[in-house]
Amino acid sequence: MTIEKFLEKAKRFDVQAYRTSPDLILSYVPFTGAPQRHPYDKNRILLVVDPFSTQAFYYEFNMVDIEGIERLPSLVNMEGESVTMVRVWVKKGSIGVKSSPFVVENIQDIRLKQSP
Repeated sequence: MTIEKFLEKAKRFDVQAYRTSPDLILSYVPFTGAPQRHPYDKNRILLVVDPFSTQAFYYEFNMVDIEGIERLPSLVNMEGESVTMVRVWVKKGSIGVKSSPFVVENIQDIRLKQSP
């Protein structure tokens, strides 16, 4: 598929705007991503923001701080693998963790890998 296809002007669709309760909006904040089980704590959830990205990061929340979960359209990569996406509503004032894992390397090693 060419990039031009994505740059075409979108047609107007008559859809109903997203609605939620005012209490939810006042007391909770939405986060979107692919839900994953926490590797060692069953009371926590990981939310991978962009699961097919090479620059991935994730959020970590306590399950008791989540008021609601909404299923969103799944993401599909070029190989046909799909990932379920959700929106979670997390209580304002609760503690979450934003993590950006990376591989530790010397800058010289990275440049040598990129050289032709």
